[in-house]
Amino acid sequence: MEELAGKAGIPVRTLRFYRERKLLPPPRREGRIAWYDDRHLARLRTIAALLERGHTLNGIADLVATFESGRGVGELFGLDEDAAAPAWTEETPVRLTPEALADHFAGEVTTENLAAALDLGYLATDGEEIVHVSRRLLDVSAALVREGVPLAAVLQAGRQVREHTTAMAEIFATMVRSHLAEEPAGEDGPPRGAAADAPLERLRPLAKSVVEAELSMALDRLLRTGKEARAPDSDA
Repeated sequence: MEELAGKAGIPVRTLRFYRERKLLPPPRREGRIAWYDDRHLARLRTIAALLERGHTLNGIADLVATFESGRGVGELFGLDEDAAAPAWTEETPVRLTPEALADHFAGEVTTENLAAALDLGYLATDGEEIVHVSRRLLDVSAALVREGVPLAAVLQAGRQVREHTTAMAEIFATMVRSHLAEEPAGEDGPPRGAAADAPLERLRPLAKSVVEAELSMALDRLLRTGKEARAPDSDA
């Protein structure tokens, strides 16, 4: 304990206090000796960084509890913990320390927002690191927060978008599986087996293009309607 406190640059009594508050995972014990390792040092440095950013110890304890109750990377991707991201996803996961995540969303990394992100599947935990499922979603979310949109609102919008995009994906998948199957259809219509999804995998860029084009045109309509509503009356 004294060696760990020395490396972390804190008094031993502070380390004992963190242990009592369950801010540190328990050490490995051999008889009466408690062994600490790099995980504990990393946690202490994370606590120090969060304190410097204005977080309270109560808040940090809540963050630790939220992280430790989150899903692991393997569960996030449906894989074993030591497996890489699956080939069927086009998204690039991002590994972050808690303080790096705080830097992305200054002042917005609350227990409630973390719980919402974990529930959505945006975040998972892997030891002392946090994993965001998509670099694109991370960058867009951070950009919206920098523009002044609260992170809670971004996450709520993400939940609503998830519902609509899931429905759109199912529409496209049903169409492709019904008309471009590489395996004979079963009695209920859609083909069976892994080969049935080969066309879906091959044609997924077309689905993305349709969604992007439709969203662009929908925004066009909203902008046009807004401009027409603000236009002065020609008879005035």
